[in-house]
Amino acid sequence: MTTQTLTPPSSVFLITGGAKGITAECTIKLAKAQPGKFILLGRSELLATEPEYAQDCLEEAPLKKRIMENLLAQGEKPTPMSVQKIYNQINSSREIKKTLAAIQQTGSSVEYINVDVTDKIALQQKLNAVVNRMGTITGIIHGAGNLADKLIEKKTEQDFEKVYTAKVQGLENLLMCINPQQLQHLVLFSSVTGFYGNMGQSDYAIANEILNKSAHLIKQNYPDCHVVAINWGGWDSGMVTPEIKKAFTERGIDIIPVGVGTQMLVKELHPKHHATTQLVIGSPMSPLPAPLDTTLKTYRIRRRMTVENNPFLLDHMIAGYPVLPATCAMSWMINACEECYPGYRYFSCKDFKFLKGIIFNETVAKEHIIELQEITKNDGESIEFQAKILSKTPEGKTHYHFSSTVKLVRELPQTLTYQAVNLTPDNIITTIGKGLYQNGPASLFHGPCFQGIEKVLNISQEKITVECFWKDITPQQQGQFPIHWHNPYSTDLSTHPLWIWLSHFHQEVCLPGQMTTSEQYRAIPRNETFYVSCEIKEKKPTSATADFYLHDRQGQLYSRILGSRAVVVPMDLLQAK
Repeated sequence: MTTQTLTPPSSVFLITGGAKGITAECTIKLAKAQPGKFILLGRSELLATEPEYAQDCLEEAPLKKRIMENLLAQGEKPTPMSVQKIYNQINSSREIKKTLAAIQQTGSSVEYINVDVTDKIALQQKLNAVVNRMGTITGIIHGAGNLADKLIEKKTEQDFEKVYTAKVQGLENLLMCINPQQLQHLVLFSSVTGFYGNMGQSDYAIANEILNKSAHLIKQNYPDCHVVAINWGGWDSGMVTPEIKKAFTERGIDIIPVGVGTQMLVKELHPKHHATTQLVIGSPMSPLPAPLDTTLKTYRIRRRMTVENNPFLLDHMIAGYPVLPATCAMSWMINACEECYPGYRYFSCKDFKFLKGIIFNETVAKEHIIELQEITKNDGESIEFQAKILSKTPEGKTHYHFSSTVKLVRELPQTLTYQAVNLTPDNIITTIGKGLYQNGPASLFHGPCFQGIEKVLNISQEKITVECFWKDITPQQQGQFPIHWHNPYSTDLSTHPLWIWLSHFHQEVCLPGQMTTSEQYRAIPRNETFYVSCEIKEKKPTSATADFYLHDRQGQLYSRILGSRAVVVPMDLLQAK
């Protein structure tokens, strides 16, 4: 990246919260990438000279001791609060000076204004004065913010005002003091809390989500301005204390290294990212599970499904009609259960039954219902649901389509290893890739969304092993069946080896019937190679039963499906009439 392509050399950036902490680090990084003019706003006072007793005293404990001695010498009684207040004032001033010096070393011009961004009158007056010296402001980075983390029932109006006004009122004041038409850049420092939510931060989530929505609205009204709301995760600095960092680690939330985060800000200011209005940088804020209520609850969720809203259905056509894959029905059950209990994750489905397929023809129901009945709860460990998908005819008759028992767990068990890995090619089936699909009645009928077998590595009367590569599909293609922890599309393709085995040895094909157990230990890879080992357990004239193991090259399992019984059907049954 050249300095000429980042921001114009004549740019004048106004940065709130920019003299200390993370926003200061971002400003320094930006100045190094593109020297220019920077105006930093902050509430902390910049001391022209430090008290004589504080000079050359850099350590916290000795400095606090000198503050106490000075208060005593003045006849005042030092208290922990009064000592801390003076220490904070001196330390903040030092941080500001350090930031200003680092920016000046890049060849940039910089000024610091001591003002509260929520004070519109003072903000306008001080900006008018600095603009006369620095020039017209062409960019804003709004990084100011406050925290008042508490459970919502313990929050006060003052807590809310403190958090809300810095973000929202601050932005409003900036845009009232500066003509938005003159802006080339508007960067809003939002948070993943606004995007995902987080316990104890209801006010912070509200304020940041308003910033997100404001970015989209401002972009619509000023399309020539580079507007972006960056939803930052926790940084390895600033507001993230060691206690918070430990809590994040326990929840599997990554912390953003300062060097990485600041470089990502600089990257986002490049003109090629002009169209991106909202960006999430950081791990999902997975909530901690609340204590389980011992009451066993029942849920009913209704869904109107159409082919138009679920384009993937066009890649799952049987006898000329789109048919809902069994794995998508399973995924609906799983996702519904997970949404009832954030912090718990799907581990297993048992006794999954394909009762009556959902075919999108002229008789398809206008809506389908999922019923969830809680069976057991083990606080802090697991929850089990009996799940059913049903619909009703216009006459009121109930049709049951799928049923299963779904288990969620707080902690997934350790990943198992499939011991019988055999990736040695035997070259018996030489058809590869696309040739395995939609290539005559004996081939797999699935379209691109469900294709993924690259080649058959080996096949025998007892087992078939395949190499897979599932190419990710867009959220629009996924429609009402988005990929979360469970991926219905790659799970569906993992059962295709049984079809190939039946076609090869018996000149037959099959459709799903039922399944004893399905377990997931890791997310199935997207856009990466994985393997499926399919062990044939029983072959009857009307059915075939197999176990499927999805694993990596070393045999570490992603998931496994045990006791899957498929129904053998005539080849011509699947062809369009």
